[in-house]
Amino acid sequence: MTEVASPAAANDERITGDILKIAGVVVLGAIMSILDITVVNVALPTFQTIFGTEGNPLPYSTVAWTVTAYTLALATVIPLTGWAADRFGTKRLYMTAIALFTIGSVLCAMASSINMLIAFRVLQGLGGGMLMPLGMTIMTKAAGPKRMGRLMAILGVPMLLGPIGGPILGGWLIDAASWHWIFLINLPIGLIALVYAFVVLPKDAPHPSETFDFVGMLMMSPGLALFLYGISSIPAEGTISSGRVLIPGIIGLVLVAAFVLYSFKPKHPLLDLRLFRNRNLAVSIITMFLFAVAFFGGLLLVPTYFQQIRGESVLHAGLLVAPQGLGAMLTMPIAGALSDKLPVGRIVPFGLVFILAGMISLTQITSTTSYTYLIVTLFVMGLGMGGTMMPIMTSALKTLRQVEVARGSTLLNITQQIASSVGVAIMSVILTSGLKDAKLAYPAILAQRDPRIAEQIGGPAGVKEGLAQAAHAFAHTYWVAVALVGVTVIAALFLPRKREEVHLADGEQAAAPVIMH
Repeated sequence: MTEVASPAAANDERITGDILKIAGVVVLGAIMSILDITVVNVALPTFQTIFGTEGNPLPYSTVAWTVTAYTLALATVIPLTGWAADRFGTKRLYMTAIALFTIGSVLCAMASSINMLIAFRVLQGLGGGMLMPLGMTIMTKAAGPKRMGRLMAILGVPMLLGPIGGPILGGWLIDAASWHWIFLINLPIGLIALVYAFVVLPKDAPHPSETFDFVGMLMMSPGLALFLYGISSIPAEGTISSGRVLIPGIIGLVLVAAFVLYSFKPKHPLLDLRLFRNRNLAVSIITMFLFAVAFFGGLLLVPTYFQQIRGESVLHAGLLVAPQGLGAMLTMPIAGALSDKLPVGRIVPFGLVFILAGMISLTQITSTTSYTYLIVTLFVMGLGMGGTMMPIMTSALKTLRQVEVARGSTLLNITQQIASSVGVAIMSVILTSGLKDAKLAYPAILAQRDPRIAEQIGGPAGVKEGLAQAAHAFAHTYWVAVALVGVTVIAALFLPRKREEVHLADGEQAAAPVIMH
């Protein structure tokens, strides 16, 4: 990777002011990217109304594409980042990523249809996807392995402000101004980050090395996009046998399968599947995939439940979701420190048990469930998230040789992003189908804001029954998440339960953990 700090500095164990300044650049870029994901989550019901017609909101599965498209763009660009940093220089590429993200944000604010918004979210994601892996490259080079653990503890907590502050900030901006401002807020932050990066980051000295796998990129990226498009079209079509579902879905699967077969031929493939020979990496990635599908898919439903079933404003929905972020903030630094001392196989299952308990609790929600019950449930799930993600990532990278770390990190990052997209698609498909099957659900949700609709479904009694049906659809969707977390617990039991020594060649550095979305 491109040098961004003097090697002499990397051998010093003190955290200097210069390193903290560079850490500030990375934190700013990461918060901007992560904040955006959680801000948009609380805006989904607003998009349903704004971009739909009067009395006919867009289906949830359609607006969920504003999240899926962004995440898919992240997954598309992450593998390109390592090669591009060597080719063009880390500082230059990091500033380009900030600029792309900021321009994409401004264009999102100007969108006049849901299709325009989805397209601009892709542009935004191309910038956001580079910010995280580049930030970690910059930090690893600047800090060196001896300071990495402490810096992750410093960086981990501010990065968790995104999940806590995002829903609250998004809710406040939508209520106080308009939905446009959840994107326009990135303009001043992006401009500050650009100037800050220009001043603080050391000058580039690019060293072009690996060739880029364009053939793999042409198979993997369209394959994933087509497959997820097929999945997300199921609710709108009402059947899995529709051409709009089957044609892109099958073409996508064929392209992904072709990529898997092809990926063992080039010396530097887009995704290095040979790394799955490392048992720790393989088990960690499988565990991460299952965890991310269940957790990130389920995460999307919570603010929507508060707004549509409980009639909360976007701001209140954001405040009600915040306990989950607080729980993660408490346990993530502790789990990160413990994973340096204990085998992760003795940490992750405990985190997953907390998540499993929270998910099971959410299968019991109704249209009148107490807020105390919901807040405690979300807090417990947050505790579990904080005790799961960092140790899984540490386990994946810990036993890799330094020359394998960049490729292992790429594999881990892209797996997590793909899993998030799959999770969002699956959960939105199941929820939309459940709401369609419940005859009074959609009219009752609309009736909370339009009394005329309430009269058409039998007045208050009809609204009450419809909201009960809608809540049941949410609860039913969480059973799928419970099943996935249950399988994740089984996978986590195969994570290393004994302390393993990492054998490095002379001059090699230990792997640094990677913080992801």
